[in-house]
Amino acid sequence: MDFDGLTRRDALIGGAGLGLAACGEERFDPPPAREGPFKHGVAAGDPDQTSLVLWTAVTDPAEPVGYEIATDEAFSQIVYAGELGAAGPATNGATPMKAVVAGLEPGRTYFYRFRHAGDVSPAGRARTLPEGRVDEFRIAAFSCANYPAGFFNAYRDAAGRGDIDLVLHLGDYLYEYPMGGYATEDAERLSRVPDPKHEIVSYEDYARRHAQYCLDPDLQALKAAAAFAPVWDDHETANNAYRTGAENHQPDEGDWVERRDAALAAWRAWLPVRESDPMHARSPHLRIGELGTVLLLETRLTARSDEIDWTSFPVPADADPDDPEVRAAVRRWREDVIGDPDRTLLGEDQFARVAATLADSAARGEPWRIFANQVIMGRTDAPNYAEVTPFWLRWAMRMRGGQVWDYVLRSRFDVPITMDDWNGFPAERERLYAAARAAGADFITLTGDSHCHWCLDLHDEAGTRVGTEFGVTSVTSPSDYEMVAAPGVDFGAYIVERNPEVLHQNPYERGYLVLTLRREEAIAELISVSTIKARDFSSHVDTRWRVLPAGSGDVPQVERLD
Repeated sequence: MDFDGLTRRDALIGGAGLGLAACGEERFDPPPAREGPFKHGVAAGDPDQTSLVLWTAVTDPAEPVGYEIATDEAFSQIVYAGELGAAGPATNGATPMKAVVAGLEPGRTYFYRFRHAGDVSPAGRARTLPEGRVDEFRIAAFSCANYPAGFFNAYRDAAGRGDIDLVLHLGDYLYEYPMGGYATEDAERLSRVPDPKHEIVSYEDYARRHAQYCLDPDLQALKAAAAFAPVWDDHETANNAYRTGAENHQPDEGDWVERRDAALAAWRAWLPVRESDPMHARSPHLRIGELGTVLLLETRLTARSDEIDWTSFPVPADADPDDPEVRAAVRRWREDVIGDPDRTLLGEDQFARVAATLADSAARGEPWRIFANQVIMGRTDAPNYAEVTPFWLRWAMRMRGGQVWDYVLRSRFDVPITMDDWNGFPAERERLYAAARAAGADFITLTGDSHCHWCLDLHDEAGTRVGTEFGVTSVTSPSDYEMVAAPGVDFGAYIVERNPEVLHQNPYERGYLVLTLRREEAIAELISVSTIKARDFSSHVDTRWRVLPAGSGDVPQVERLD
């Protein structure tokens, strides 16, 4: 379906309505989930200055599905109307539908709804991106929403704020695992058994899983509250995905490229996103007027080098860490295997676009560049768990044996926490830092994947500061540290002590991040919800941080406010 072509056939209604003053940002109460033809909710996404992607799914559509866009919540000033086109085949009777609506005003809040056979959908709200001077812009960022692990209370909390301009989803919007797999132990008790129950591998499988997510009332509330701009990480296809495969893709599951493309086709059909060519590419950036640019990275499917796993570790896990030959072997492994300059996350074409966008942003005098990034960028080595943990915990981990104890033993050798993030691609990380430095373009990176709250002060290998990273904890997925029964042991404190770049790490809470951009500062709030195992919850700020743009004098460029 040519959504841009569809847009050109849409009808402008009441052109005078476009000249109205911008709406105030009053609280908008997203509608509750409901039955009927629009039971999968509504959404708008991938905004730019003059257009939005509208999305819904319609159960058993019997005639055309129309949309209306208004400048007020009561729809007394309808300024656009048109028809949606099918974005993909029907799944469980529901057909996903989209339209790209152009000709909108920059920085304007719009309300939208859909009509079909006498039924009217719930209303949604979305804002186009601003142009010119912008004094304040607020982003909410999320990652890692595993449906069977618990309720999406983080989505509900953000939806109720009423002050979000843009939602970034940093990946793992859904998970591919079967019932009985990762984080499904409470699924039956919470009535959140994944659909289908088996691991998803085909288009129909992925579409059914997307459709189930779209029935969630908290996700519906978030999508209806603000414009939605997602990037994928690995679980939208399969765990630890890379260009030619994935850790969780086996030969008996068919061809990897066919599975990848089926997953991406379902992702595009069931989300309010623009089409791209090739399918596994993503839009390069979002301009926030003169305030900044958001760069949407693709670090999984286009160019990522093959996975390095621990089978490549050059010495036995129980080798003597004080043996000079052992130390030399580990050092060569880090330099030659992990540090191979040909290893890439972005690929040459994307890297060139990112570097050019950084340079353009700095040349325009924008104070902020924001990476929507999937995996931790800063340098993070594992603490020596064989030394820092209390004796009783070391004993318990040794008794458990297997991969847990092997990892404890390997941590004695100054190894990365994981090689699936930018620590597995240090040469490309250094090239990215060099490009940012050459452009005079410091940056903030918002990062998913880790299921932890983070703040990192990023430096290149020479010790020059290049930016700030905020790790966005998961919506529901548990962190690895939660899976270790260790009451009173603060793994986050161990990581902070071991890594000079890490200013904060909390692996024990679920939630999201709110980043408020102003010309003179950026305020990051790492927000936690009290529970994901019940619908009644509260939220609180884990930590709050202030970032100053480059050239701010002697004031620290990132500082904790509370």
